[in-house]
Amino acid sequence: MTATHDTIASRVEALQAGMADAMPADASSAFAAEQAALRERGVPTGVAAAGTQFPAVELLDPTGAPTDVSTVAAGRPAVVVLYRGAWCPYCNVALRTYQEQLLPELDRRGVALIAISPQKADGSLTMQEKNELTFAVLSDQGNRIASALGVLTEPSAEAREVQTGLGLDLTAVNADGTAGLPMPTVVVTAADGTITWIDVHPDYASRTEPSDILRALDARAG
Repeated sequence: MTATHDTIASRVEALQAGMADAMPADASSAFAAEQAALRERGVPTGVAAAGTQFPAVELLDPTGAPTDVSTVAAGRPAVVVLYRGAWCPYCNVALRTYQEQLLPELDRRGVALIAISPQKADGSLTMQEKNELTFAVLSDQGNRIASALGVLTEPSAEAREVQTGLGLDLTAVNADGTAGLPMPTVVVTAADGTITWIDVHPDYASRTEPSDILRALDARAG
């Protein structure tokens, strides 16, 4: 494992320091206000609980071919990561960290790693290639998994305005033409698709650390 101080949180802190210098002040202020509001609201009520089944939804792989979580997991337990899209810098940090720090440990445990976003299939391909990801990166065309898990949200009006000014139109990026996004969420499932652990981060700048995922897996195995 990588040194314990090399966490997603530490990488995000470095990312935000660089973004503060590069981003217009009004944009930084809008995103900071949105994140603060998300933290204050917290995890929504009605999030899927351990013991329920992971949603059985048809997804697309980066080539546009249909697949689903159970097919990719191939009878193994799985760690399923819901992320916002290839355009999201925090998602890039998180998935790169999972590639480097989490995937080798999951391979040793015989656990699949699967990342899912609402973007079009070519966005999944961009994410996979840009970060040299060797695990499955899939598209949920209608945010059906996020909706079923109870973690579907969308940016504030102020954040949408800033995103548009920065050249990002979520309705063009998302496969269903909406601005809906999943709260960053990690779900651990058993081999039969039963959810054994779920961790939701309303503030999209915060992510589940690899160490937390491995502890959840080891607790289930114990």
